[in-house]
Amino acid sequence: MMKIVGEKPRKMVSLFAGIGGFELAFRSINVETTLMCEIDDIAKHVLSTNIPNVPIVEDVCSLDTIPNDTDILCAGFPCQDLSSVGGKQGLAGTRSSLVKEVFRILQSKKTEWVVFENVSFMLSLNNGEAINTIVEELESLGYNWAYRTIDSISFVPQHRCRVFVIASLHHDPRHVILSDDVKDYFNKVDYSCFKNPIGFYWTEGKNALGMINDGIPTLKAGSTIGIASPPAIVFPNGEVSTPDIRDAERLQGFPADWTLPAQNISKPSMRWRLVGNAVTVETVAWIARKIVKPQPYDFEMDKPITFTTKKKNWPKAAWGIDGKRFEANVSKYPQIRRNAPLIDFLKYPRKQLSLKATCGFEKRLLGGRMNCPQYFKEAIHNHIKIMENEND
Repeated sequence: MMKIVGEKPRKMVSLFAGIGGFELAFRSINVETTLMCEIDDIAKHVLSTNIPNVPIVEDVCSLDTIPNDTDILCAGFPCQDLSSVGGKQGLAGTRSSLVKEVFRILQSKKTEWVVFENVSFMLSLNNGEAINTIVEELESLGYNWAYRTIDSISFVPQHRCRVFVIASLHHDPRHVILSDDVKDYFNKVDYSCFKNPIGFYWTEGKNALGMINDGIPTLKAGSTIGIASPPAIVFPNGEVSTPDIRDAERLQGFPADWTLPAQNISKPSMRWRLVGNAVTVETVAWIARKIVKPQPYDFEMDKPITFTTKKKNWPKAAWGIDGKRFEANVSKYPQIRRNAPLIDFLKYPRKQLSLKATCGFEKRLLGGRMNCPQYFKEAIHNHIKIMENEND
């Protein structure tokens, strides 16, 4: 029988640990990490510095089992083959297919809770092959599950949509991941006047902008120009700049300089890749708190998942109990963001977007088909004129 009352987990194992986002989040409810798995040398150095005395296994394929007292298994498995800007090979790709190792490990040692995280594009890529595989494997192991696409902007000033899958052997995961909801709150954003900073991708402009009011677009490990680079921000006072790496860490929920140890073994720019690949700590911390203190989810209006066409696009949120699968009627926003506006959130000196970068962005913007407010275009152009005058 499934439990609705929360039960505090004590120990966790993290696969594909990255720089420790899951570990830091579950530490907030005093869960001890007993084992981590990470293959990237730079990420491992960050892990061993910030989370010392925890064993790190390099290759998930070599991990036969996990400690018997493990309550939670977390797996933010590689997204490169599932991303809309990646190879789109799905689970046939060499990296994203590693999710299958999670189920191999669970066959040897089932944990009460399992938490997955990945990009939302996996819900539609190859007819939702990835999410279908995940829920089928969970069901075969006796788990009930629920998943939800969550936008990190509910917690920090960063737009970042990721799918979180929560599974449990004896608890009802719906009451963890689905029960808090603020429908359409962030869809009612006013772009008619220039009141707040606007984040955007300066490396884009022709086919995408990533414009976010009072926030930044998703921090990414790479860009269309082949480098890991921060998004830019245009401020109402005319400033056009990029955030400091320490604020980027904070926008992902990490303490400032969490990735500083990476500079001991790599170039400083690699820190952006590490941060872009990480999970948002505040989002996972919300999930951790909900595991301890779940809230009732009303599923009476939910409808069974049906696919009316050959193309199977899975819903943005769903659940499966006793083999029955339903679409969940929830938004991407669990709560209203309670921290400071972006202009107050940023603490560290920003870097002015260079003349070359701004000119390249404006050229792509004017040559493309992207719609954006006139004041945005004017701010970009004025920034160019100011920098040209400074160079004269």
